[in-house]
Amino acid sequence: MDDKFDVNAVSRFGRPARRQFISTLGALAASALVPDSLFAQQTKQQAPVPLGWIDVHHHFAPTAYANALNEKNITPAPLVGWSPQKTIDDMDSAGVATAMNSIVGPGVWFGDAIQARHLARDANEYSAKLVMDYPGRFGNFATLSLPDIEGSLSELEYALDTLKADGIMLFTSYNDKWMGDPYFAPILEELNRRQAVLFIHPTTNACCANLLPGISSAEIEYGTDTTRAIVRMVSSGAALQYPNIRVIFSHGGGTMPYLITRFVNRHGTNGRREGSDVRQQIDFGAAFAKFYYDTAQTFNAIPMNALKQTVPMSQILFGTDYPYRSSKENTTGLLASNAFDPKELQALKRDNALRLFPRLQRPGS
Repeated sequence: MDDKFDVNAVSRFGRPARRQFISTLGALAASALVPDSLFAQQTKQQAPVPLGWIDVHHHFAPTAYANALNEKNITPAPLVGWSPQKTIDDMDSAGVATAMNSIVGPGVWFGDAIQARHLARDANEYSAKLVMDYPGRFGNFATLSLPDIEGSLSELEYALDTLKADGIMLFTSYNDKWMGDPYFAPILEELNRRQAVLFIHPTTNACCANLLPGISSAEIEYGTDTTRAIVRMVSSGAALQYPNIRVIFSHGGGTMPYLITRFVNRHGTNGRREGSDVRQQIDFGAAFAKFYYDTAQTFNAIPMNALKQTVPMSQILFGTDYPYRSSKENTTGLLASNAFDPKELQALKRDNALRLFPRLQRPGS
């Protein structure tokens, strides 16, 4: 996300009347409509889906998006040669039943709102087709065209109502604004109204790219930007204002479990301080404990035990970050960590996810 955006320049995408912004998409209608065959076709016959792991952090590479990344010379090496069959083979090798697909960074925004809307639509329709073609094996976290608010609201509606997406994927930050900033209020309001699942994936913020020579952003900044987004969601009051959104943060919450004492102690022993400003009235510990956190890239004893001490076991979900790490690496690592007893492991493996995605309880859905 190195392309700057000017809030004033895109404010026309900000808060128009719903009828007005929907009508502005007429020029896109012909290319945006789903082919009739997508939803009319017969579902392929598949073997019964095993009662295995449910992976909430899993990436895919729709062709149009992959081409856009290639044009920018920023295609992540693990995505080269991606295919649905390679994905399923990897899942099967570790007993993963279902993977919730989302695109990788930097997302669909390259400074052009129309291009971003097209890329988001293409990715979401392709992901919806995977859900249909491989019953029970895939889910769909739809992407939006942020920082284009107007286009994002339209795509959110289409993805959840027409494509029946399982949730929405957003990034931790968009240039100088982190999730929870008032700029994103129209999106959060709609997600809250729908009681939707929101999967928040880290990105490289423009503030902090390439700070250390030879160290990739994923190594340090992804965890740090995740923590910034968690704290921004809480400190801005967004977590309280939009309590119906089921929020999933990636990578075990980044550095949050290790910094939680700083956040909680700053606001008193229970996170509150009488007679203080709004931020100091927030119970940070309780707010953090309501979010969900996946295990991607954190499948060893140190981060897992830290996370267990920070949030209830009910809030921890399995994630792999495929194709950056294999399903087998993740399952083997979690088992070897000895961080979870059998009951906790079953909750992590699938039971916690089933509460968020009840459709997965129906075989082949």
